[in-house]
Amino acid sequence: MTSTETTSAIEAQPVAGRPITNPVLTGFHPDPSILRVGADYYIATSTFEWYPGVRLHHSTNLVDWRPLGGALNEKRLLDLTGAGNSGGVWAPSLTWAHGEFHLLYTDVSTFEGGYWDPQNYLVTAPSIEGPWSDPVLLHGRGFDASLFHDGDETWMLSMVADWRPGRNRFGGISIQRYDRETKQLTGDEQMIFQGTAAKVTEAPVMYRKDGWYYLVTAEGGTSWEHQVTVARSTDLRGPYEADPAGPLLTSNGHPELTLQKAGHGSLVETPAGQWYLAHLVGRPYSELGRCVLGRESAIQEVTWTEDGWPRVAGGVPADTVAAPLGVTVPGERPISSEQFEEDDFDEPALGVNWSTLRRPATPDWVSLTERPSHLRIYGGQSPMTRLRPSLVARRVTARELTFDAVLEFKPRNYRQLAGITGYYNTRNWYYLHVTAEDDGTPVLGLLAADSGKVREIPDTRRDLSGVERLALRLRFAGPELTFAYATELTGEPKWQDIGPALDATTLSDEYAANVVAGEPEAWGFTGAFVGLWVQDLGREGGFADFDRASFKTSG
Repeated sequence: MTSTETTSAIEAQPVAGRPITNPVLTGFHPDPSILRVGADYYIATSTFEWYPGVRLHHSTNLVDWRPLGGALNEKRLLDLTGAGNSGGVWAPSLTWAHGEFHLLYTDVSTFEGGYWDPQNYLVTAPSIEGPWSDPVLLHGRGFDASLFHDGDETWMLSMVADWRPGRNRFGGISIQRYDRETKQLTGDEQMIFQGTAAKVTEAPVMYRKDGWYYLVTAEGGTSWEHQVTVARSTDLRGPYEADPAGPLLTSNGHPELTLQKAGHGSLVETPAGQWYLAHLVGRPYSELGRCVLGRESAIQEVTWTEDGWPRVAGGVPADTVAAPLGVTVPGERPISSEQFEEDDFDEPALGVNWSTLRRPATPDWVSLTERPSHLRIYGGQSPMTRLRPSLVARRVTARELTFDAVLEFKPRNYRQLAGITGYYNTRNWYYLHVTAEDDGTPVLGLLAADSGKVREIPDTRRDLSGVERLALRLRFAGPELTFAYATELTGEPKWQDIGPALDATTLSDEYAANVVAGEPEAWGFTGAFVGLWVQDLGREGGFADFDRASFKTSG
């Protein structure tokens, strides 16, 4: 059967069931790099200061996506010690060539004063599950790097950062050949695209189609003016002409749309010859307001004009998109573990939806074996630390959700704390915790950090004398966050509210933004988490046992 006959046969197959519903990856899943290998689709997304680095999802139909966890799960592959808020892993590039996966990622140390200190690493693996090779450092010129495999040749693209005051900090897009044998860049670096009037040109990805090289970039910054720009050339090294029709995709100027911040895209072709664009979006809780769920990933269908330019219908993101030809989509949406999961901690390792902050889940502080069917977390440093925190958390994936856990903890003093948190970064969080008074009495309390200022929520101190086990709960209800606890756990917990309704929108990129006149805008780039948190500030061997954790979304 010829390739044309194969495509025709695929197109003849009926499409059943549901369309693509955006965002396909809800919660903190930005900067999607989409890839097809045979009948399998993969998306890699940024993880910033969280382990495992580079979160991966798999699909066979572009509609339903299954989390695979993260690729960079050990310090050999990634060291986030001391990583700043929204530093760490930016914009991975996932490609397949020569019988193996290639994962290129940037580790950003800072983004203050126009500096980023980006380091670009490449790892490879025969399978998406690994094992991944030792990282190869390629360069530190800029971030959002990608690989382009053109026949037997491989090229590395990157935005070029310019730290000099008064200059364009986003200096353009460069390309340089990568030698697979020596695992080094070779030949001269060449600037191939300076961007458009939208500015802030970054996230380059290259494609070849019908004799043209297509350069896809993100422009306009990663907030409301974000867009996907396409330029093309018949020569890989340019010059590149930007699409005269303007951006391929943007939400800019359309505040009524559900999906805002549309930009940072990558393309994929289906076996039937259709094209789709994966891109990031944000869903504000009010018009151009705060996005507690962070930057998420969506998919749009792409068609091509007669003169060879890609188009998304209307140039704006759609909430629903037709599923690809040649796939069967079940009529009923499968229940995703990212939306509903009860973890009794019976497995030997943390599940794929758990992440840890700035250090991998190693046995020296996380154990699922010391006490069977419990997660034991040894206390780390303070909530403000960037060195040795002990936080096991998962992404907030819906506006309405409930997260609860059963805790056993015997604090020796006020330096030991354990509980549950609604978390954004070291400067913005809420924390329902158990600790001890000066006389050793165990107590429950509620803390809040707002832009780095920590305070105790009034009238939330509860005496826990005689309580061996208790349940802790938090609920997101749109812009509100509430906490509760239960000391009677026979049957259904008898929940007691603690504290007032709190402002959940402080756990957002927009609230975390630090804008300095004349400097690049230092936005937050992650999203809200819920998690299990333990401190042992005196380093006295304190630990907490969590018997289970339940995560349920609604609405």
